[in-house]
Amino acid sequence: MSLLVVGSVAYDGIETPHGKVDRMLGGAGTYIALAAGHFSPVRLVGIVGSDFAPEDKAVLHDHGVDLEGLEKAAGKTFFWKGVYSNDMNARETIATELNVFADFNPQLPDSYRETPYVMLGNIHPSLQSRVRNQAAAPRFVGGDTMNFWIDGTPRELAAAIRGWNFILINDAEARQLSGRYNLRAAARAIQEMGPATVIVKRGEYGAVLFHDGGRFIAPGYLLEEVFDPTGAGDSFAGGFMGYLAEQGVAAGDPHIEAHLRRAMIYGSVMGSFCCEQFGIGRLRTLTREQIDERFEEFRRFTDF
Repeated sequence: MSLLVVGSVAYDGIETPHGKVDRMLGGAGTYIALAAGHFSPVRLVGIVGSDFAPEDKAVLHDHGVDLEGLEKAAGKTFFWKGVYSNDMNARETIATELNVFADFNPQLPDSYRETPYVMLGNIHPSLQSRVRNQAAAPRFVGGDTMNFWIDGTPRELAAAIRGWNFILINDAEARQLSGRYNLRAAARAIQEMGPATVIVKRGEYGAVLFHDGGRFIAPGYLLEEVFDPTGAGDSFAGGFMGYLAEQGVAAGDPHIEAHLRRAMIYGSVMGSFCCEQFGIGRLRTLTREQIDERFEEFRRFTDF
């Protein structure tokens, strides 16, 4: 089944201890779409400027991403530049240029409205709500957010997440959104806001799934070298939602927790691959066989 992805399609400038790239294809929508595309057909909604290169559009198209919902406007494409610390657990934003993304008003093509799965990337909550309201009776809806929206648009965010089946959020943001320091208490408070499923990202330490009263902990994959963590969280989201779409999972399924646990591992697998090269490089060359091999590796090192 198809997955609708809404999010930024951007150019990034990245500097890590392993090197520097001044301009490369990035954005939350790009990472989610490319990761999810290994599992299910993807329809992308976003906006780019007149400077968006044909070869970058071809990257998405050749990966099987439906681009009918990718708008092109006069002006420059969203640009972000950041520098990572030596241990890559922290990064400093050097530049954020919204450009055409500042006036983004997502409109779903008619062919997208019946898409059964929806992943709302990290954009303004009112835009997330706008997309959600245009989708006709989706089977499963997920969304991402960040501290900027939690601080600056709390009412809009509260209204948006009421319509989500799951939320993807890091540990600091979970505490900020809920007002609770303990992660179990924070997840329970967030569930009361709407999403029955809460996934708390913990960076190199993995992620924790909270669903109803159950919990599942997925470890981080131990890479020998992390070249670039940009997009790892979005790749996690793409793997997670792509797997659920592939399996045809609905929010009310009686065995949904088993599917959610497997989706968590596929998300972790995709996030780990993302870190192996700069930008989207590794997502472009992956095969499903390699993905499933790493999934089985996760199974082996968590079995006891």
